[in-house]
Amino acid sequence: MEQNKKVFFEDLGLIDYQTCWDYQKKLFYQIIDLKLENRDLPEEERTPTNNHLLFCEHPHVYTLGKSGDEKHLLLDEKGLDENHAEFYQINRGGDMTYHGPGQIVGYPIFDLDNFFGDIHKFLRYMEDAAIMLLKEEYGIESVRGEKGYTGVWLDFEDPVKARKILAIGVHTSRWVTMHGFALNVNTNLDYFGHIVPCGIDNKGVTSLQKELGKEMDIEDVKQKLKLYLSRVFEMELLEKQPVY
Repeated sequence: MEQNKKVFFEDLGLIDYQTCWDYQKKLFYQIIDLKLENRDLPEEERTPTNNHLLFCEHPHVYTLGKSGDEKHLLLDEKGLDENHAEFYQINRGGDMTYHGPGQIVGYPIFDLDNFFGDIHKFLRYMEDAAIMLLKEEYGIESVRGEKGYTGVWLDFEDPVKARKILAIGVHTSRWVTMHGFALNVNTNLDYFGHIVPCGIDNKGVTSLQKELGKEMDIEDVKQKLKLYLSRVFEMELLEKQPVY
């Protein structure tokens, strides 16, 4: 089977977390089912698998990865209601995080057999795209975290100033990915005060709006981020109308 680096792109807008998660799973299992159908066929008869990239924003929601600690959510049910937020335990890696309006959430549902068989490289490429975006478009120097600190950080080496601007958490099966990244653009950072973000209690969180001192055009940021992701993954994005 030849590699297929064409990726269907859908911007789902503001979408309920559960609805989006169900849609992710639908696409994810379509790819896996096709791979299972292909496995006993000769190489030249295998149907190429698809890849998808979803962008969206979510209403206020906290999610906990499979290796995380529920104690890192500092709100009870009443507190969630008062903050108009939901909570989900999900199957990605990582710990507790927040999604909300003003944040670009990206879900690459890729068959890595179309790219490379290396999940760590996949994570690094998402970080690289964000690092390039921040520096080349907004003059912000950032780095990937080290020693277990995934995502993209500003002033990472300074224990007082270190702050995260992009978080990552994924799930994979048979080299197919789901979940992904969250880039804080105009995010209400107060909501991070109700959790221990990513299980890290001694580093901060930031956004493009906070760093640049002005509200950002999130649609413009999306378009730029798409270009850097396309460049890093050497993929061709095919615009598609949402069908979830």
